Amino acid sequence: MLVQKFGGSSLGTPERIKRAAKRVAASQQAGYDVVVVVSAMGDSTDRLLTLASRVAKEPAARELDLLLSTGEGVSAPLMSMALTELGVPAVSLLGFQAGIQTDRRHAKARIVGLTPGRIERELAAGRVVVVAGFQGMGDEMEVTTLGRGGSDTTAVALAAALKAQACEILTDVRGIYTADPRFVPNARLLRHIAYPEMLELASSGARVMHPRAVEIAEAYGMELHVRSSFHAGAGTIICSEEAIMEDRNRVRGIAHEEHVARLSVVGVPDRPGIAAAIFAPLAEADIAADVIVQTASHEGVTDMSFTVSSADGRQAERIVQGVAREVGARTVLAQNGLAKVSVIGSGIRGQPGVAATMFRTLSDHRINIEMISTSEVRITCIIDAKRVKDAVAALHEAFKL
Repeated sequence: MLVQKFGGSSLGTPERIKRAAKRVAASQQAGYDVVVVVSAMGDSTDRLLTLASRVAKEPAARELDLLLSTGEGVSAPLMSMALTELGVPAVSLLGFQAGIQTDRRHAKARIVGLTPGRIERELAAGRVVVVAGFQGMGDEMEVTTLGRGGSDTTAVALAAALKAQACEILTDVRGIYTADPRFVPNARLLRHIAYPEMLELASSGARVMHPRAVEIAEAYGMELHVRSSFHAGAGTIICSEEAIMEDRNRVRGIAHEEHVARLSVVGVPDRPGIAAAIFAPLAEADIAADVIVQTASHEGVTDMSFTVSSADGRQAERIVQGVAREVGARTVLAQNGLAKVSVIGSGIRGQPGVAATMFRTLSDHRINIEMISTSEVRITCIIDAKRVKDAVAALHEAFKL
């Protein structure tokens, strides 16, 4: 059993779909039962979003999900047709036909169940099964989407449910690099990377893998092979730390995210329950707060700052302003034009000098640090978005990646 996922750039034209189909056909001829998960063709999702914005200022989330799901609804049957043309029996399935069940959170749905009976029957009949990624079905047959990059999650969830031998993520890059090659031309291809490191890379801005896909892969012990759909090569294997023999005690990569907003609640009464009052409404609105900093209390008041994605910035500001009035905070300040830059590696927890090197490097390049956040395998700094490219390149050199 092999699950192969093809990203939108790998399916951007009829010729690319045909080339991807040949790769799938070769896998079947090598003896695999193959399940293919496809993203929307090229920039189809962006074009659908633009189309929606031209008819409505704030499209309803339900209608937007129904619209965006049509992108994969185009690429899946086209892939099936291309395979049939090559003499490979194939059938395409939408998310609900493949048995993918989700909660009802539109645009950010999570898979809550998977019943792959239809897929198994089609495989038993000798067909390649092509599944539309990124989408599922909530209660009352509501169409939902899993968020940007959600086709990765579809592929990994199917691989786990079907107990596949391997799950390949085929994309327009050769694998996972030590930094974005657009910013650092000499970035190195990693042959292996551990689940926690990849999860931090994905959560910190690396767009090659969706964070939820990495979480599922780790939970089920499913090794992921990230490879180019355009070139030969082994790519990068995402696996457990125990399976990696190389680079166990060093920084593995630099990640960045360019579209970050900061909200600061100034003059917050310092009493129990205030933090919950601020962040609970954000959670209910599916807005993730990332870097959180609270100042020391002075005369019974404190300031609290946190970051969100710029896409959520305006909604988050409205929510927090309402909470600030309720709790008696002085004011709410919002700042856009920020970015995250992160140093990531399992070796960080055993190397006290990593933070000092990061801060000194940014200082040497006159890059101001607005906020700092850490975990066992990550140190993140919030900086001016205009300097993020300089920061990534400088840190990549400083850690000799």
